[in-house]
Amino acid sequence: MSPLPSRQAALAPERAPVPVPPDSITAQLSALYEVAQKNGHVFASPLGLFESGSGPGHLPRFVFFGPHATDESWRLAFLAGFDRQELRASRALLQLLQTLADHAEAGHGLNLTFFPLIDVARLLPGAAPRRLDQAHWAQSTAPEIELLERDARLRGYHGFVRVVSTTDDDDLVSVRVRAPANFPLSPDVELISSEETAPLPVRFERAASHAVAGGPLTIADDLLVQPFELTLGIPAAWPDDRYQAAVVAILTRFIIRYRALQAYGQHL
Repeated sequence: MSPLPSRQAALAPERAPVPVPPDSITAQLSALYEVAQKNGHVFASPLGLFESGSGPGHLPRFVFFGPHATDESWRLAFLAGFDRQELRASRALLQLLQTLADHAEAGHGLNLTFFPLIDVARLLPGAAPRRLDQAHWAQSTAPEIELLERDARLRGYHGFVRVVSTTDDDDLVSVRVRAPANFPLSPDVELISSEETAPLPVRFERAASHAVAGGPLTIADDLLVQPFELTLGIPAAWPDDRYQAAVVAILTRFIIRYRALQAYGQHL
């Protein structure tokens, strides 16, 4: 299995034109690229260069190497921005990365990859709406999904964390977990619990990992590592500050919990 890119490879420049997203995303991406030039744990490594009907583009990608991380460390991929209407999820994921850059010990021993903006082509002139969040990763012809599929097969992520906006009327955060039957931890060990989400109102869901219609688990049977998927849904009606605070708080606590689960799993 191929490891995540080395630190040198993560720093390798890509000759790719940068799409022009809305100003807030542009500013945050630019800030994180600057952080990556100075921070010893965060590296910028855009994925691809692809051509679409709207022009050339690439996927923004950031790699976080926690203190004492190795090629054998558990690897997670964080994804957001499957639709340009979901840019608050993208901004929240970038803020989480900034938090890790400032407090790297939270990700001790972990390799974390961030894809904060998936629907890149739609941000280019003349692009049509798409539902990339529902795309089958082995069948989609969307260039962004094709890049993600190849990356997933190469990197062997142990899990995927997706951040989305929800339009449910119950005003609850939703946390859905899909884990394979052969997940390396005991079925009694939870990936995330009410401790990570308190005091927010949350609906927990556990879904079967088989017969998945869209998302990264559509290729799970072809991967050497059987990954889990955690989908964090934040009510779209929430104001920006509450939305972002919820994503950063829950996922920071989840990362700390996952770090402990990694240590537990190594002693099974």
